[in-house]
Order: sequence, then structure tokens, then C-alpha cells
Amino acid sequence: MGAAEGFYERIDAGRFRATAFTRGPWDAGAQHAGPPAALLGRAVEERPGGRTDLRIARITYEILRPVPIGVLEVATSVLRSGCGTEVVEAALTPAGAQAPVMLARALRIRVAAQGVPAVAPGPQVPPPGEAVGTPFFPVAWETGYHTAMEARFTEGAFTEPGPGTCWLRMRVPLVSGEGIRPLDRVLTAADSGNGISSVLDVGRYVFVNGDLTVHLHRHPVGEWVCVEARTSVDAAGIGLADARLHDEKGPVGRSAQSLFVAPR
Repeated sequence: MGAAEGFYERIDAGRFRATAFTRGPWDAGAQHAGPPAALLGRAVEERPGGRTDLRIARITYEILRPVPIGVLEVATSVLRSGCGTEVVEAALTPAGAQAPVMLARALRIRVAAQGVPAVAPGPQVPPPGEAVGTPFFPVAWETGYHTAMEARFTEGAFTEPGPGTCWLRMRVPLVSGEGIRPLDRVLTAADSGNGISSVLDVGRYVFVNGDLTVHLHRHPVGEWVCVEARTSVDAAGIGLADARLHDEKGPVGRSAQSLFVAPR
């Protein structure tokens, strides 16, 4: 992997070309949802004329259809703006398409001008240095999200059913030639909770998330993000992957994914 390569190549301010690193494990022509989630999060932060005193505290994604590997257009709009908060929507649309394939709605909260007392726990999971490098489950293609991310489990594995705790690190930047930001790291990793904590045999069942919500009380520091995930499935075929998100200093927030579960 070249140092200048990333999940996306920037064409201009609102258009990006997805690279093979975005490819998910199930469809050679579709992206893993982590990179486009991070791309929309960055678009919210980079919105022209946007306020610099606000930070994303919650972002919810609607995954309307598979995100194709190709040229994508990003557009943002402000739905509500107030003194201490704003809500921004971002849409991801394939070039030439009439409708978006992913929508994000972000709540941004004003950062306190003068610090307030921090009330947060310290480290809750073993650090990545104590974790074992873990390969992804077998994937039919050589390059994809599974090669662009480094994974280290402290509990479970991609190939073991049940709860899982996994440290993830980006091996390439979100956008080629641009630095990796804290929000890039957490949003690229958060959509993996479903796979980290899968409770059913992937050969017999599909369990696909149609959404993702991430809450952050602080943005991560360092290169690693830990996803401590648990999945529950009802007999009606509806599931929930719920995860605590960490960096090496401690918890940073939570993520949740609603799951459609069915026999293959």
C-alpha cells in the first residue's frame, strides 16, 4: 500500500473517487459502510461557512442502499442552528444518480469557552499492545476494508460467534494525501460492531445493518479505536449491535446498529 493512497481520492471540494480500500466483504462492487460514514462526518465538519466552535456529539446514518465503488458527490445543509447547537444533514450520492445512497444527520454542540469539570472513567479494556493481531474472516478479493484496517481482539474474533472487543487502526488515510483526523478514526471503525459481535453463522444467516448511530462525548486520541460490541437477535429477525467505543485513555462514546436478520 502506497503511503499516498487512501480510502478516497479527492476530485474537488464535493466529489471523491472511492478506491479499492473501501470494498466491503460481501460485494466486490460495494463499499464497507465505515469509510463513507467517515466521509460524511468529515463533510459535516468541513461545511463551507460552518462554525468552528461546534463539535459532533451524535451522528446518525441511514444506509438507503449499497454504496457503490466509484465517484461520489457529497452535499450538506443546515437543518437547525442555535446558540449552542446545530443539526447538519449530509448526503452521499453516486455521480449521475438522482437519489442518495446514504444520509447522515449530525448534532453538533458548542465547545465550552471555559473548561468544565470532566467526569469520565479511565481505561476500561486492555490496551492494543496487549491484544493479538487478528485476521479478518476469509474475503474473496485481495484488497478492501479488510486490508486497509488493522484489527487486534482482546475478546472474541471475527470467526467466533458472540461478544467481541476489537482495537482497529487505519492503515491508510480517509482521503489520499490528507491527514487522518480523530473523527475519521472513530467513524471508520464504528460500523464494524455488527461483524465484531456476530452471534449467528455467517454461512447460514445474513445480518445486515440499515443504520448506524454514533454518540461521542469526546473525540478519540491516538491511532487506535476499540469497539466493544454485543449483538442481540429476536426470533422475529430484528437485531441490535450495541457497542462502547474507546481509545487508550478510556471510553469516548457508543454506537448502535439496527439489524435485518434472515436465513440465507
